Amino acid sequence: MARLIVPSFFITIGIVYLVLTFNLPRSRTGDPTAPLYFPLLIGGILVLFSIIYFVQEWRKRDEKFEAFKALFVGRTPFIIVSTLIMIFVYTFLFERIGFLFSTIIFLTALLFIVNGRKPWIKNILISVLFSVVFWYAFSELLNVSLP
Repeated sequence: MARLIVPSFFITIGIVYLVLTFNLPRSRTGDPTAPLYFPLLIGGILVLFSIIYFVQEWRKRDEKFEAFKALFVGRTPFIIVSTLIMIFVYTFLFERIGFLFSTIIFLTALLFIVNGRKPWIKNILISVLFSVVFWYAFSELLNVSLP
């Protein structure tokens, strides 16, 4: 039954997301329900695919399930804990130093944790290029203000 935990979790998240979507403010111009369409689509797709996932896992419920054992082997626990800590630090830094610099720091540290120190030029280059391209796309091309 452990294999049903993840699909059940995502079904719950999808339902909560759909319920919260109906609390979004209505538009004052044009169609008042227009801001609901995209979140409803995303929530509906999440619930639909989670139900499909649940059914697939339900059919395999009698098979041996050892996926959780992989979480405690080798470097995996270190990578998981480090990533969670870095996400927390990233959210703390995001508003204080802005999108560009906090994303560069976050991605660089994450790539060093996952890839190691050996490809350090590649790690830094990927994080800087990714951050700059996304910053340019959002702030210049899409005109979205980033912190």
